[in-house]
Amino acid sequence: MIASPRTLDGALVSNGYTLDSAPNRLGWLTPSPADQPVKKLWEQFKVHGYLWLKGLLDREDVLDFRRRYFTAFIAAGMIDPQHDPVEGIHAAGNADPQAVRQLNVEVVRWARYEAFCLSKPILQFFEEALGGPVYLHKRKLIRHTRAGDPNCTGAHYDLTYLRAGTDRVFTAWIPIGDTPVEMGGLVYLEGSDSWGRQKEAEFTALNAHLPAEERISAYNRNMSSSGWLTKDLPSLSERLNTRWLMADYEAGDMMIHSPYMIHAATENRDLAGRMRLSTDIRYQLVSDEIDPRWTQDWTPDDEKRY
Repeated sequence: MIASPRTLDGALVSNGYTLDSAPNRLGWLTPSPADQPVKKLWEQFKVHGYLWLKGLLDREDVLDFRRRYFTAFIAAGMIDPQHDPVEGIHAAGNADPQAVRQLNVEVVRWARYEAFCLSKPILQFFEEALGGPVYLHKRKLIRHTRAGDPNCTGAHYDLTYLRAGTDRVFTAWIPIGDTPVEMGGLVYLEGSDSWGRQKEAEFTALNAHLPAEERISAYNRNMSSSGWLTKDLPSLSERLNTRWLMADYEAGDMMIHSPYMIHAATENRDLAGRMRLSTDIRYQLVSDEIDPRWTQDWTPDDEKRY
């Protein structure tokens, strides 16, 4: 068991459910220094279903992008202009929802964002790990979450949304800025890669009689309305007799997880009011089958494609 590096500052909450702080229900992710040989790192990935690469990216490059991002949202009233935008302090008043929505659409098309996702350390890692040229899925997600927002991503595994392509597709989740546990980064269900594979096999059997388009959908009649397994993270860890694993992420880190690894998000409870910013992007060998639904830029409410 990994020893807790510190005591949490308050409870860990997701969608109104408080995660059990007992040692058998809550633990810490195992970090891997990014300067280790890629072959060794990939072996660790195969064992755990995730890889927490410490310091893969240049910290200042990550913070520079964070500053650019939040600077763009000052005019929309979302970010307090009295602070350095890199802090991402949410403004006290009401932001213009239409302006924020439009910026969300624009940001995923920024050349600067594309360059961030295709930075040399990321490409080098995936090409060496997978053994060939890789493809970055065009639908890339970047998310900001204000402190106090009770809505969190529920427990799920990513292949639910990627069934029309290869299952050799890997998610990179990048915290854009320091993200201690209290800011609500991703949590992972320990040992869940194998359970996710079993669950997907069950869904495949249940979906076998459905029309082709519905069979690959994350929202078909055999799934929940969100594609999630549940919002109730504590009950899932109890039922599977395992732990949710958390981390104090730092700018420069990158998480990689398998398409079967179950994960979720927790509430941002940062006392300073800083917004959490992260991106989740997906890579695979270009020679493997690509889910055609991921070949377009993200747009609001485009989940209907999945």
